[in-house]
Amino acid sequence: MEIFGPIPSRRLGRSLGINNIPPKSCPYYCTYCQVGPTEKTEVELRHFYGSKHLVTQVTERIQQLREQGETVDYLSFVPDGEPTLDADLGATIDQLKPLGIKIAIITNASLIWHPQVRVTLKKADWLSIKIDSVNPKIWQKINIPHPSLKLDNILDNILSFATEYNGILVSETMLVKNRNADENSAHEIADFIQRLNPKTAYFLIPTRPPAVSTIYPPEQEELQKFYNIISQKLTNFEYLTGYEGNLFTSTGNVGEDILSITAVHPMREEAIRELLKKNQADWDVIKNLIKSRKIKLIEYQGNNFYSKI
Repeated sequence: MEIFGPIPSRRLGRSLGINNIPPKSCPYYCTYCQVGPTEKTEVELRHFYGSKHLVTQVTERIQQLREQGETVDYLSFVPDGEPTLDADLGATIDQLKPLGIKIAIITNASLIWHPQVRVTLKKADWLSIKIDSVNPKIWQKINIPHPSLKLDNILDNILSFATEYNGILVSETMLVKNRNADENSAHEIADFIQRLNPKTAYFLIPTRPPAVSTIYPPEQEELQKFYNIISQKLTNFEYLTGYEGNLFTSTGNVGEDILSITAVHPMREEAIRELLKKNQADWDVIKNLIKSRKIKLIEYQGNNFYSKI
């Protein structure tokens, strides 16, 4: 399924995820990506699932949730790749509007220079834009972009887009040990975000297994120094360095739920156990999924995660 959740979101409350991109179509090969590596980066917009297919799935799921008395705060495009690569994204949003639920898009902003992408992004009620670095060398090292992309062009277009956008704009920065959490990076990123003036600037650390195994969150001392610098320049920022919780909702088929969630959102073991308990299912569901090579166990930072293969 291309729909997952609702999942607990630290920023959006209860978010129904829409996976409008198959793995792993993206202009970036982000070293920290929880979905896994990008085999080949791409920048050309194209058709994937189509708006009719996605809208039908979302509408049926919302109807089911409403019958169960469940609430959804946002319909969130947070797929296996970069959502704006989907040529049908704008049409999909237009057809989802009658449901009366706010639309969120989490984008790496790599295609924000593209006219069609800009028109589509303006349809979102809430938009998160990635700013991991404003230094081209660090950007190359962390995000490993498609060769045609230029960071200065992306940053200039982020600033110009922000002046045209009427929804809630937030920024997202993933802090990685020995990459972009040093004092110089803190000054550069804070200065740019100050110019952008988003509603909130979010700073995150890797909490799930990354695409590159040598990627780790910064040490506490490094995070504190970074915090001290940005707090002098920004007032509207939040550190999202904790675990978002286990409040996942089931469709009634817990095995399918786990597969759809872990495709884009590796689940901690305690979250899976809670979902199984909610569905009166036992650990044999997980054993069977592992045996049939549909999910795999990954250990990261002292926690067990399960991810779709």
